[in-house]
Amino acid sequence: MTEFRIHQCQCPECKQPGEQASKVLHHQMNLYLSRLDEQQRRWYVALEAKKLGHGATKRLSEITGMHINTIRRGKRELEQDLAEHPIGRIRALGGGRRTVEKNT
Repeated sequence: MTEFRIHQCQCPECKQPGEQASKVLHHQMNLYLSRLDEQQRRWYVALEAKKLGHGATKRLSEITGMHINTIRRGKRELEQDLAEHPIGRIRALGGGRRTVEKNT
């Protein structure tokens, strides 16, 4: 069974000693993200960034460990209504490795 890595938040609140509500929330967010595929992670974090407004992209990058450009890409994809992302596929058509029959 594949073991999922849960990112440890690097925001200023989570680095403080003691229990804060934000630590629990950030851990749960990262736990949830660990169960999603790469597109779903990008879109979820982008949606949260849009909801929080100015400065949220950098903040969510600290919380989730995702690169700022990845979050920005997710925002662009959401603004385009995920038009280039068919339902039921993680990779675009033609992406990935060739089938064994075509390699020989």
